Amino acid sequence: MQFQHERFPIYLVTRLAGYDFDDVKRMIDNSLEASNRGKFLIDLKSPDNDTGNDWLRAAAKLLPADRLVLDETDKVLYDQRDVIGYASWGSNDPNRKRRFVGFQWLPGAIATEYVSTNGRTFQRPPDTWKNTTWKDQLHFFAGSPQTLTADYIHEGATGCSGHVAEPYLFATPRPDLVLPAYFSGRNLAESFYLGIRGLSWQNIVIGDPLCRLGKPAK
Repeated sequence: MQFQHERFPIYLVTRLAGYDFDDVKRMIDNSLEASNRGKFLIDLKSPDNDTGNDWLRAAAKLLPADRLVLDETDKVLYDQRDVIGYASWGSNDPNRKRRFVGFQWLPGAIATEYVSTNGRTFQRPPDTWKNTTWKDQLHFFAGSPQTLTADYIHEGATGCSGHVAEPYLFATPRPDLVLPAYFSGRNLAESFYLGIRGLSWQNIVIGDPLCRLGKPAK
């Protein structure tokens, strides 16, 4: 069922945010050029985590196999091309060493990750900053060592979820709901909110709420 304001008297709120005006303008422009093509990347964490990885595997089963890259190894997906959707553990994957994943994002591409503080700031870190560990307090940025939602937008994603503080895993967007909904034609706002269990919690959604992919390209 599509979201209907008449039945649910709320608004699905997203934010147009980035490190600067150019990031926001590119995000809006890309939303107008979105089309249903490209690859969905799903990157599991090793060692395994049953619940989070189970949701990632479930997402993989609900997406077209010929447009899916599923990585269940201890490697991290970097430098991929033609990316339209991405879900991972971000810096909570102990094997993630790079701040940027180096993807070539297609217009309309979205990302979500299980990271507690990735939406904590939209102030741009120094170019030399890298995500680190909670033990390395000397190199925190904005009070945390974790990956940043705004980095995905800066790199070229059209939409991304984030958290301003600890949401706990159960309240992060479930990729097995978000990505299949977006692929099937729901807009960006509906897709993310479908996967978020609680309102007015720690979650934020970045992107044009009406962005949608349309039918799969032939």
